[in-house]
Amino acid sequence: MEYLLLKWVHIISSTILFGTGIGSAFYMFMATRNKDLSVMYFTVRHVVIADWLFTTPSVIIQLLTGLALVHLGGYNLTDGWIYWGLGLYFFAGICWLPVVRMQIRMRDLIKDSLETGDDLPKHYWRMNKWWTVLGSLAFPAVVMVFYLMVFKPSGF
Repeated sequence: MEYLLLKWVHIISSTILFGTGIGSAFYMFMATRNKDLSVMYFTVRHVVIADWLFTTPSVIIQLLTGLALVHLGGYNLTDGWIYWGLGLYFFAGICWLPVVRMQIRMRDLIKDSLETGDDLPKHYWRMNKWWTVLGSLAFPAVVMVFYLMVFKPSGF
């Protein structure tokens, strides 16, 4: 029963993590393409809030429940699918951490531009490019983690 409960929490938190991530990325991407500063500010401000309310707790819950499931399931951290799953999880996290900081800075730059009436600085657009690159790297890593956790391939 303990294993199934942990597995359920793990699946729910992975759903929240993935859903918030892809939803935030979509809305931020679309708002940026719109180039209406008030729409951009509204969107980025809420993406930052979503990261604190949903993504951050899910990231923590994923690691804790995942490690508990490995232990209760009698698996080893050196099993290929777990080793690669953890590696990809941490890779996605390494991509996500600067994205969080960028989103906060981008939100502040948009707010400044709204208040002053100035155009967004070039620095904003450089961060937006890196935000897109890092998200494009993290997304397939997370998809591969899902694959590894579901199929548990022995050849890994």
